[in-house]
Amino acid sequence: MDRSFSLHKAPSLSSFLPSSVKFCRGPQDLTLLNSPSNRRSLRTGFTSTVFNDRKVASVRASAGASHCDFSSLNAPLEPRSAPGKFLSGVLQNQRQVFHFAAADELKRLADDRDEAVARMSVCSDSDESCLHRIALLKEQECQAAVEDVMYILIFYNFSEYRVPLVPKLSSCIYNCRLEILPSKDWELESMHSVEVLEMVREHVSAVIGLRTNSSVTDNWATTEIQRPHLGRLYVASIVYGYFLKSASSRHHLERCLTFVHQKHLNQRNSPQFLDLLPCGIKSLVFGHASDMQSVPLGQGPGRQENDIEELRCYVMGFDPETLQQCAKLRSKEAANLIERHSCALFGEEQTEEVIKTSFSSLKRLVLEAVAFGSFLWDIEEYVNTVYRLKDN
Repeated sequence: MDRSFSLHKAPSLSSFLPSSVKFCRGPQDLTLLNSPSNRRSLRTGFTSTVFNDRKVASVRASAGASHCDFSSLNAPLEPRSAPGKFLSGVLQNQRQVFHFAAADELKRLADDRDEAVARMSVCSDSDESCLHRIALLKEQECQAAVEDVMYILIFYNFSEYRVPLVPKLSSCIYNCRLEILPSKDWELESMHSVEVLEMVREHVSAVIGLRTNSSVTDNWATTEIQRPHLGRLYVASIVYGYFLKSASSRHHLERCLTFVHQKHLNQRNSPQFLDLLPCGIKSLVFGHASDMQSVPLGQGPGRQENDIEELRCYVMGFDPETLQQCAKLRSKEAANLIERHSCALFGEEQTEEVIKTSFSSLKRLVLEAVAFGSFLWDIEEYVNTVYRLKDN
């Protein structure tokens, strides 16, 4: 089994950064329960919602050899746990309560995992080794289930933009020709803020060689690429999307802290104190604070262009250690999920097959991968508040 696109073989992040953001010396390569058909209620602190007894359809892993099935219920990776299958059924049949169901499943998994860990610590000092193994298996079961929950949450985010995930490539390749339709470029780009989108477009241009302002003819021109390389490109783009989300969130936080600090200084300057200040210092302190208040973050003429340049300069200022901190996957569950999703999409047994495809299809895959990484960062952040994920 050759997983040639796995995380530990993905190209280094710096090789996929736009030229304006590359570093002279970048980091090393990233190393990256019960039957759901039974009657169930939600325990989320809200009014209890009861799911009726019925067999719910789940998000399916797509199959087929001659067409690219873009059904809204198709995904490369099929949930393997009962919670994952249950949530995919809720997403199909009772979408309005999906978030309640997801929160309930995460809380239950957290309780089950904590109980298993406590049982392991008790059994480790006893002769009942079989109980320790049972507790260990329960913990592993919870980890597999929470990965499924994270995947369904990412799937839900894509569906909010009416963007289906690309199904297994085996269903999209015919006579060694790969075409992915519809492209959904606009929807995939609308998932990002303006300042992040510019860097996403630069990434797409850098990795597939397609200009941002390319013509329709350029988009439909064909190229050849080896299947393993396409897989590595997809994984690297997921990590790049994860990195961009981490870096932009960090940048926004620092800007907010600066704004709060300046506002606090403004409030501390009482009229009596300001009267004692020289005119030059007074205008400097008060003028800058008033500018911050009159132009909120992300607003005002020319603000978007400034935001784009600010983020790019901010990232360019990263030293290798900070770059690694932003790009490193924080949890083992996130790393496992990328591995599983990529294997399901490209197939576990990789050959050196050469695929002919259009630049439009390549762009579709790269944009999806970047969005997947961005959503993964958000979902990881949310899940970790309920179910403590393992440090990577």
